[in-house]
Amino acid sequence: MTAWGSVESAVEAMRRGARDYVQKPWDNTRLIATLRTQIELASALRRTRRLEDESSRARQKELPELVAESASMKPIMRLLEKVGPSDASVLITGEHGTGKEVIARWIHAASPRSGKPFVAVNAGGLAEGVFESELFGHVRGAFTDAKTDRIGCFELADGGTLFLDEIANMPLSQQSKLLRVLQSGELTPVGSSRVRRVDVRVLAATNVSVATEVGDGRFREDLYYRLNTVEINLPPLRERREDIARLAAFFLARRSQKYNRPGRTFTMDAIQSLLEHSWPGNVRELEHVVERACVMAAGDEIGVEDLMLRPRAEAHGASRVEEMTLEEAERWLIERALARSGGSATDAARALGLSRSAFYRRLAHFGIRSSG
Repeated sequence: MTAWGSVESAVEAMRRGARDYVQKPWDNTRLIATLRTQIELASALRRTRRLEDESSRARQKELPELVAESASMKPIMRLLEKVGPSDASVLITGEHGTGKEVIARWIHAASPRSGKPFVAVNAGGLAEGVFESELFGHVRGAFTDAKTDRIGCFELADGGTLFLDEIANMPLSQQSKLLRVLQSGELTPVGSSRVRRVDVRVLAATNVSVATEVGDGRFREDLYYRLNTVEINLPPLRERREDIARLAAFFLARRSQKYNRPGRTFTMDAIQSLLEHSWPGNVRELEHVVERACVMAAGDEIGVEDLMLRPRAEAHGASRVEEMTLEEAERWLIERALARSGGSATDAARALGLSRSAFYRRLAHFGIRSSG
């Protein structure tokens, strides 16, 4: 309160934290109203902070469980704790099956957007004709089969997180369309003239070096920097062997519950076999092996024979291939590609430089099954 009011003193008072500025002589009714307003405002601010703290604690309790005790994963966990609560774009890299989507879901759960949708899309697998419709939506009549309006992935994720998997496999024409939406936050559904705004945090993943793709002219540099505020590189399972037994036990507990076979355990020989395996398909392969063993094992203990692990191809190296017939070598290469891709025929075909149709013909020829 002051009897010598001025603009300068009012500005200085507010700068130092004052909520209001009262000049003498004052009006009692107005003064009481001012005090009451500030008391109510302070109470509301305290309630807001309390709710934010409770929400933050609740988010911490709901974080997906990550088995990451190995030395190679500890710096990644520290990075996740920093980047999770932010709104930064994150590029998650690593071989097939290393758990990139699991990490993306953890980041979403640790963020203020955790109460909003998490939408995952295989960005690298969208054909040119459906790319815009899938990501941005379309209106009825936009094209021949557009019988109803469709909401795209960006709008579905509005307020939440959009996870773009296999981002490096996107054609350049699609990259430019994606970049425009990321830069402006605006999109136009196919066939519509109405611009819509979206508020989406984007997480992206790939199993190849995007920097190399940029250098070779296959990926836009400006899109790379837009997606790569922070990069998290996940190590392959062979570089985090301390986690193998823990991961196997984690998957066994989940699968035992799913198949109503509680109390199952691994024998020591089975654990040793898991530790010695090369895991070309990484964590995804380990999960599939444990699930298969859980189904096939007759007793409560899972032994080496229940795991049905193939001998390590790396132990024989090039000499094994040299001793094979052409047909045997082709089958071996196909099986290795499938193992690395966690059973995905699409990814295995791409790794071998084959079209999907040609790859499926080879699978049929050798009687090999894949997950799709």
